Amino acid sequence: MASLHRLPLEDREPSQLHSRAADNLRFIRETMEAAASFTAVSGTGLVLMGVTAFLAAPLAAAQPTRGRWLLVWIVEAFLALVVAGWTISGRARRAQVSLLSGPARRCLLNFSPPVLASVALTVALYRGGLAGAIPGTWLLLYGVGTMTGGTFSIKLLPAMGACFIVLGAAALFSPAGWADAYMAAGFGGLHVVFGLLIARRHGG
Repeated sequence: MASLHRLPLEDREPSQLHSRAADNLRFIRETMEAAASFTAVSGTGLVLMGVTAFLAAPLAAAQPTRGRWLLVWIVEAFLALVVAGWTISGRARRAQVSLLSGPARRCLLNFSPPVLASVALTVALYRGGLAGAIPGTWLLLYGVGTMTGGTFSIKLLPAMGACFIVLGAAALFSPAGWADAYMAAGFGGLHVVFGLLIARRHGG
């Protein structure tokens, strides 16, 4: 009889060990994912984004109205977004890194709010006749997004974000006629410089 009572306990031991092992593996996996950083940032993509900004700056400066000036920069922003998405997804695929992983999600979730805020502020500033403040706002909030999102990525991104913040703050207190120079310096120059650094240190 004693042996009959021991059998259920013995039968349960392997399943309990398996359950504990699965829990431990899940904990280890989640801990490693939390500590990981998103490294599929494309230096080449940043350089290309910078080139599009350099091309857009003189074109925007030549526009006769504020509305057409803003349209040029909005088109450039969408083009830069396409370039960023294409190059990052290609680099992630080559590195076998999922864009749905924890680090990638955290990077995007921290980057998006300041950028979305800049969209709302752009509409408000333009409607309020304060279009001259748009370049500084864009540079400043893009810098904030890059800095916060970059905390889950390579170390050069927060540094680039800090440079955008300084440039954006300067643009807000500079004459409106300097707007395109600031946009070219930030979205053009900083993207190219940091893109080359990232490509050299991290490849691609």
